[in-house]
Amino acid sequence: MTAPTAGVRTVLRMRTREGCEAEFEAAWHRAAAEIARVPGNLRQELVRDVEDPRTFLITSDWTDRAAVDGFGRSSARETLTEALRDLREDAARNTYEVLAVVPGAGRPVEVRA
Repeated sequence: MTAPTAGVRTVLRMRTREGCEAEFEAAWHRAAAEIARVPGNLRQELVRDVEDPRTFLITSDWTDRAAVDGFGRSSARETLTEALRDLREDAARNTYEVLAVVPGAGRPVEVRA
């Protein structure tokens, strides 16, 4: 077991409007590129449900709760996430404290951009 790579992880579950999946992915990539520049943001991931291609999870790792809360209250968050809101029909967000990270023995996952 290794030390956590982040103090806090946010998990957003979003279900897109029908037919908006590709546009949602593109909008997320644009927003994520900007959010990556926010102080305290460590990494972000976009994953899709293999059984429901309209449902996505967005995870963001942050140095601490203050960093994620600061971003959450910022005008930048409002601007960067506006396009995602227009493409979704449902969303839920939770914030978690990262307690431990256990790396696997497998190959790194190759991600398409």
